[in-house]
Amino acid sequence: MAHYRLKAPLTDNDISQLYAGDTVTIDGIIFGIRDANLIRLFDKKVDLPEDLKPQLKGAIGLHTAPGVKKQEDGTYEKVSIGTTTSYRMDRFTRGLMEEYGVKVIVGKGGLLEDGCQALVELKGCYFTILGGAAALETTQVEKIEDVWWEDLMPEAIWKFRVKDFGPLIVSIDSHGNNKYKNVKKIARKNLDEILNKI
Repeated sequence: MAHYRLKAPLTDNDISQLYAGDTVTIDGIIFGIRDANLIRLFDKKVDLPEDLKPQLKGAIGLHTAPGVKKQEDGTYEKVSIGTTTSYRMDRFTRGLMEEYGVKVIVGKGGLLEDGCQALVELKGCYFTILGGAAALETTQVEKIEDVWWEDLMPEAIWKFRVKDFGPLIVSIDSHGNNKYKNVKKIARKNLDEILNKI
């Protein structure tokens, strides 16, 4: 296991060096995504704003609907930027990677089988952020640089500039390794051993 400090957006070389169990700290730009904006994009077929599309190549998507405060000049001040569970957004992972070039998803709880397979086929990773870390996470966001689809507030699409974001755990890598599956296998084995003793 190793620790990497990465600058977002990421390259194929950044991704290929990472293995499940490694940790990473991120500097640069990450994008906040959530159910409502993903449903609009993929289910309702509403195209992304043209200025956003090129920014997503090599991007990191964070599963979040942040608490923010709108300022008089129209910009937003961060209040609380936490992370949500990724399972229910698994079905959008392949599209984000294939159609827009997103490289990494950051969330909690891992992905389902199709999302995991997309990471292998399209060379991406899933990073886990620990639950209950919203206060720390918020301090690591330097600025909210932009926002799209504000009518979906707080599930708009957010552009965050971050520094020292993490540490995050590489839980699913581009090589097919999956920490969630490994833990479930160990738990299943331990449970079977316990039940056999009863």
